Amino acid sequence: MASPDPTAEDLLHVVTLVVDLPVGKLDALDVIAFVADGEVVGAGTATPRVPLGASSWAEVEIPRFGDPPPLAVDVFSTATFADAQWAAGRLRAALEGVGWTVRDPRSGEV
Repeated sequence: MASPDPTAEDLLHVVTLVVDLPVGKLDALDVIAFVADGEVVGAGTATPRVPLGASSWAEVEIPRFGDPPPLAVDVFSTATFADAQWAAGRLRAALEGVGWTVRDPRSGEV
């Protein structure tokens, strides 16, 4: 039996921010939690995250095989793409407020 088509509630919307800093995944999550006034959920698991709102959270993807930065901060939302964009914009501003350089890979803009 084929699975039903996904509903809007089943879809994840994601915006990726790129950080060109030599920082590890755990340290990056700690900084994100600090600027978001939150905590890391699922620390020690394969998918730790930092909640950013009722329907959004951030996860950090690190380069594979010891590659140098950049690292990706993926901001997910279960609500809408606009919600993911809004949460990513707030996170970007907060990270830039503590000295991180963040860029949107879609625009190449720093």
